[in-house]
Amino acid sequence: MVTNQPVTARTDLPHGGRWTSLRAGGREWLWHRPDPARATARPGDAFVDAGGLEECVPTVRGTPDHGDAWSRPWRRDGGTDLVECPDFRLRRRVESGPAGLRAGYELRAEPGYRFVWAAHALLDLSPDARLGAPEGTATRLFPEAARLLEQPWPVGARHVTGRWPAPRGLRLDRLGPDDGTAVGAVLTGCPSVTVTDGPDTLTMSLRADPGVPLSVALWRNLRGSPAPAPYRSIGVEPMLGSVFDLAEAGPDEAAVVPPGGTLRWELRITATSAGTGAGTGV
Repeated sequence: MVTNQPVTARTDLPHGGRWTSLRAGGREWLWHRPDPARATARPGDAFVDAGGLEECVPTVRGTPDHGDAWSRPWRRDGGTDLVECPDFRLRRRVESGPAGLRAGYELRAEPGYRFVWAAHALLDLSPDARLGAPEGTATRLFPEAARLLEQPWPVGARHVTGRWPAPRGLRLDRLGPDDGTAVGAVLTGCPSVTVTDGPDTLTMSLRADPGVPLSVALWRNLRGSPAPAPYRSIGVEPMLGSVFDLAEAGPDEAAVVPPGGTLRWELRITATSAGTGAGTGV
């Protein structure tokens, strides 16, 4: 019998407001990689991949590396978490309940300010895990995928587009086994995806005002990165925007702060389990 699981989270405000736990029933969904450099990261530093879920804004790739919020201390302000960056202020309210978890966001900046945001969630998944999204979703591949495609990479192209689950013939819904590859992709216009791993599912969904581009980024690193010591890490990242690098975003490929100076959006996370003794973990 499939049962809904309560979803809870823990966050670390002094270290970028990062999520250190995302738990459903007895299962921990977030993957971690110990790295002492994460505790001392400062604005302008290269990204430290310690796992968990990082708040990446106003870009993921590019400058600043993985954005400007992950390397700054956050603080509690009433019932919300708050970070202040040079060009914007971001608030987040995380609420857990028996039907799942809701994270509400509010970014304040000058009207017209453009940004990309991603809930950079690295998940602890088995090689049998699958990522479910609507078949035919327009999916962008980036240059690291070039050697895996049958067709030559177009000269000067920042990305190419195919259809989920196998854009340009590259099957991406399978999240293992490890094969020495690392691929980044963006499922454009896709507000919701579901990860299935054994008897357990995790669904991540976005809502925002009309006109805000909603996507899901996938970082499928099957021990293909980084050199010279690659490891396995699977990122499933709900995002505003449709490219990793804000500098590459066209007119409709980034979120834009409206005339009132505030943009709001919501991330919802739900989980189910169909295992024997559901809720006791895997």
